Amino acid sequence: MSNKFQAKVKNFMDRNKLNSPVENRMLDFFDEVGEVAKEINKMSAYGTKKPNFRKEIITELGDAFYSLITIANYYEIDLEKSLDMVLEKYKKRINQGGTAGSEND
Repeated sequence: MSNKFQAKVKNFMDRNKLNSPVENRMLDFFDEVGEVAKEINKMSAYGTKKPNFRKEIITELGDAFYSLITIANYYEIDLEKSLDMVLEKYKKRINQGGTAGSEND
């Protein structure tokens, strides 16, 4: 695994016997993304004002990032390569239609 983030998470999980089925990891990921959304809602007074930064968003994003990495590690997907593929896809879409949206596929 060439990605240092993924190796760090794998080592942590192995040392602490935290390996779990991918279904549990996926549910955890969605839960953590929901926590990020909840924090953004709090920062914007539930959409009534421009968001004010709250430090809690840092750990919520970290939780979501960790959970995403556990899924990628389960399937042995290199997230850096995956990101490169997505950026290339978006670049192609932008060149074809001016936006990164899937309507330009």
